[in-house]
Amino acid sequence: MSVFVAAHAAGTDGAPAPEYPVKPIRIVVGFSPGGGGDIVARIVAQKLSENLKQSMIVDNRPGAGGSIGAAFVARSAPDGYTLLSFTASGAILSALRKDLPYDAVRDFAPISRVATTMYALVVHPSVPAKSVKDLIALATRHRGKMSFGSE
Repeated sequence: MSVFVAAHAAGTDGAPAPEYPVKPIRIVVGFSPGGGGDIVARIVAQKLSENLKQSMIVDNRPGAGGSIGAAFVARSAPDGYTLLSFTASGAILSALRKDLPYDAVRDFAPISRVATTMYALVVHPSVPAKSVKDLIALATRHRGKMSFGSE
């Protein structure tokens, strides 16, 4: 999982801008509190708050693989006060699904990659699978009887 921070993209009208930020900044996370994306957003928010001397709000809007939060940001004012903590899967989803209420390329301007995580596939030591091939064979033999957890 890579986590990116993006802002709603828009042009400027050429008017001089006041010092930024002059009000709290919202970071929208498209996932539930307590998950990896949320934790990263909270760490980033804390550091940004310290550096910018401004309050940061982490706003969790979970659902639909992060697209509910992304759609909220795409509809928000393009003023730099609503940011999106976006995973790579959210950007990929935009390429795969044409019915989303946003376009990741058109509607967002990337700011920075803030985290990268590795995935691991693990089983309890009592499971008689010593490789991915073994696990697939075991799951095939016991179709519908095995469970798994993921984030």
